[in-house]
Amino acid sequence: MSEFLPTEVMNSSREVFQRLKQLIGSRIKGKGEVIDNILICLAAGGHALIEDLPGVGKTTLAYCLAKAMHSDFKRIQFTSDLLPTDVTGVSVYDEKEKSFIFKKGPIFSNIVLADEINRATPKTQSSLLEVMDHGRVSIDGVTYSVGDPFIVLATQNPVDYEGTFPLPESQMDRFLMRLQMGYPSHDNELQILSSENSGYNDLEFGDPVSREDIISVRDTVGSVYVEHSVLEYILGIVTATRTETEFKAGISVRGCLALKTASQARALYLGRDFVLPEDVESVSPATLSHRLNLRRPSSDAIEERRLVEGIVSRILAIVPQPK
Repeated sequence: MSEFLPTEVMNSSREVFQRLKQLIGSRIKGKGEVIDNILICLAAGGHALIEDLPGVGKTTLAYCLAKAMHSDFKRIQFTSDLLPTDVTGVSVYDEKEKSFIFKKGPIFSNIVLADEINRATPKTQSSLLEVMDHGRVSIDGVTYSVGDPFIVLATQNPVDYEGTFPLPESQMDRFLMRLQMGYPSHDNELQILSSENSGYNDLEFGDPVSREDIISVRDTVGSVYVEHSVLEYILGIVTATRTETEFKAGISVRGCLALKTASQARALYLGRDFVLPEDVESVSPATLSHRLNLRRPSSDAIEERRLVEGIVSRILAIVPQPK
């Protein structure tokens, strides 16, 4: 077994998580589980697809995360006429310098909100593949690194098909998790109504978490210990999706690694330096469901999502957990 993480590292990570959750939770009411998963994505160095109806707080959540970690933030409104260079940047000729100069696009940031991502054409969507995988973009044979830390929070409406382009499997596979906000409870919505409404530009948090602290936590996740039997459990779940006749294809190797990393991040988030089977079980629905497609797809996107999540839940109930 690997050495335990130092106590000071564990305490520091716990303080970062608690501070972020406190700051975001002060504005996003009654969505503790969603905030937990967003912070797990952040710690794991992954990206999140927030799929829900308009007006339930998806954009507010992205702004809150940016303000809570005092980081660069860019919002890209995806539309059908958006070009790849509008996202990544473009080389322009400078008459004075007599040479081409690269003008960075909005993807060069720490937190990028890809709003209504499925309204962009497949060509524009594909401009995110490299940067979401490696944190860099290649323009005219030159590679440029984007912000560090770097996380893409993408949103889409699951029931609005007019003028949209469904994300391909390769794009969905780049997201660590797919999340849903849902409507707030009666009490939480009443609290929202009772509070003073303010715009995104007026949102400020005192004593935000530094980017250096976020990077430190992210670099710690890979040292969280995963015992061999838990690795077997992860592989057992993934293998079950590959043999499930309801799915067109099972979870890829990238998806398998994502499940492991998400489990490590959850363990650290809860103050442990080792992964338990319950960590794997907890993150599996959000980490796996968007990577799976039914052989007989439903015409209702929300219904299909529920069917896939139901099959994943059945797999989790069947695959034995290590004792």
